[in-house]
Amino acid sequence: MARAGLTTERLVRAGAELADEVGFEHVTVSALARRFDVKAASLYSHLKNSQDLKTRIALLALEELADRAAEALAGRAGKDALAAFANVYRDYAREHPGRYAAARLRLDPETAAASAGGRHAQMTRAILRGYDLTEPDETHAVRLLGSVFHGYVSLELAGGFDHSAPAPQETWTRILDRLDAMLRTWPPA
Repeated sequence: MARAGLTTERLVRAGAELADEVGFEHVTVSALARRFDVKAASLYSHLKNSQDLKTRIALLALEELADRAAEALAGRAGKDALAAFANVYRDYAREHPGRYAAARLRLDPETAAASAGGRHAQMTRAILRGYDLTEPDETHAVRLLGSVFHGYVSLELAGGFDHSAPAPQETWTRILDRLDAMLRTWPPA
C-alpha cells in the first residue's frame, strides 16, 4: 500500500525541487525517498524507476517553460517578442537550474511528441513570422536561437562570465540586439 499523501504529482514536484537543490543528475528514487523519510520501495507504486522520475520532471519543466513563454509573448512581436522569449529561458534557468537541465533530457519520440516541447517550437516559429522567414531559413533560425539561448544560459549558470567585466546582462542585451538585426536581414548575403 502506498504511503498516505504520496502521489505521483507530489513526488514529481518534490523531485523537481530536489533537482534545483542538488542538480538534475543527482535525482534518484532513493534520494527522493530520503526526502520523504520512506523506503524507496514505497515509491515504486507511483514511479517505475529513476529514469521514469527524471522523464516526468523533464515533462514538468517543459510545461512550466511553455506556460511562462506563452504568457510572456502575449501581445508582443518582433524584437520585443524575441527578448521576452529569451528572457523566459534565462530567468527560468536561474530560478530552477535543475529543472532547466531536466528540460534538456532526451525523450523518446512518442513522449517528446506528447510533451510541451512542440509548444516551444510553435512559439519560436511564431516569433520568426515577424521576421518574414521562409523554409528552410526558418528552421535554421529556430536552431540558431535555441543554440544561442541555451549556450549563453549554460555558460552563465556555470560561472563562465563571473571573472570579468562587463556584466553578463550587458552582453545578453547586445546578443539579443544582434540576433534581432540579423533576423531582419536574413538570409545572409
